[in-house]
Amino acid sequence: MTSLLDLAMAADPAAAYDRLRANQGPVARVDLEPGVEAWLVMGHRELLTVTRSEHLYSRDARHWRLLQDGTVTPDSPLIPMMGYRENVTGADGAKHRGLRRPIEDALGGVDQRALRLGVEAICRTLITGFASRGQADLVGDYAVIVPMLALADLCGLDVAQGHQMLAAMQLLVGSLGEAQEGNRRFEQLIGAAIDSRRRCPARDVTTALIAHPGLTGHVEVLQTIVALVAAGYHTLIGWIAQTLRLLLVDDRFANRLHGGRLSIGDALDTVLWEDPPVAHFPGRYALTDTELGGQRIRRGDALILGLAAAATDPRISAGIEVGNRAHLAWSAGPHSCPAKTPARIIAQTAVDTVLELLPGVRLTVSAEDVPLMPAPWARCPAALPVAFPMPAA
Repeated sequence: MTSLLDLAMAADPAAAYDRLRANQGPVARVDLEPGVEAWLVMGHRELLTVTRSEHLYSRDARHWRLLQDGTVTPDSPLIPMMGYRENVTGADGAKHRGLRRPIEDALGGVDQRALRLGVEAICRTLITGFASRGQADLVGDYAVIVPMLALADLCGLDVAQGHQMLAAMQLLVGSLGEAQEGNRRFEQLIGAAIDSRRRCPARDVTTALIAHPGLTGHVEVLQTIVALVAAGYHTLIGWIAQTLRLLLVDDRFANRLHGGRLSIGDALDTVLWEDPPVAHFPGRYALTDTELGGQRIRRGDALILGLAAAATDPRISAGIEVGNRAHLAWSAGPHSCPAKTPARIIAQTAVDTVLELLPGVRLTVSAEDVPLMPAPWARCPAALPVAFPMPAA
């Protein structure tokens, strides 16, 4: 049985998905952990069916048969990513729409210019901190830090708390042995921010969510922020790092960008098509026996959204052009990402600032030697060691 982690870590994921399609079709069985199987939805058409059919496929993990029967235990490292949460990600229908609206309203109130300037300040501070060395790791020193500090600031957390949140989220998303501890730390930080903003309101997302009539009580506000920040972590760290990786390893891509034939926005969309940072997104749970992509899906089965695999679906990939935003990196249907605009501002500012402040930056290892973070969900470089001319004294 193919492991989801092996697919995420594959040197050539498109070839790995092609082999799986050849054997099983656009919907294939994979292992999440030993003894825990799920369906990986790799077909573009099938993925749209799953995300748009709430009457057949639920986001509520309480419908997961392997969770109900004890195969997946409460201490499983899968729980932080796939277990039930009392937030927008675990709801369907009217309840989901009611929990989503506060997020849309809070994000709609974000000052986009202030966000861009704030992110630029974060980026400049980080780059200034390592520029005098003439070398850096653009993942560890930059890409994993920028989005979390930006999201922390949006939610009213200071820089130190943003770093603590980053450490907790890195444990959580790995779905390894420390995922449960990461989840606990993460929720503690968010809970403390909510308590602080109840005492001292401010112009931030946390205050807006506390005041929103669509949310009632501490738990709903906390879990809404958990969902928002977790989704931002998944997408932004990988999105920034993958775009920087592409600029560093693909001369044709970089030349088109520097020559003005490709904008940063086009570059970001190319990455979402070719190597989306969230490769596998959990999850959906079948509400009834049904058929999908030639497979018999049983009630209670778990389905994983193969966002990266859908981009390589041979039925649609031949028509992809640069700038086409029909990719599924944001998912689709009622649960599609509500934070596309702030996410794009953060990612674009992060890439722009590197290009501005680090002219002549180059990778110091071969493209084949760029490692990946060991996670079944997110496909992200673990390191991008670079060198660049040191600024004049």
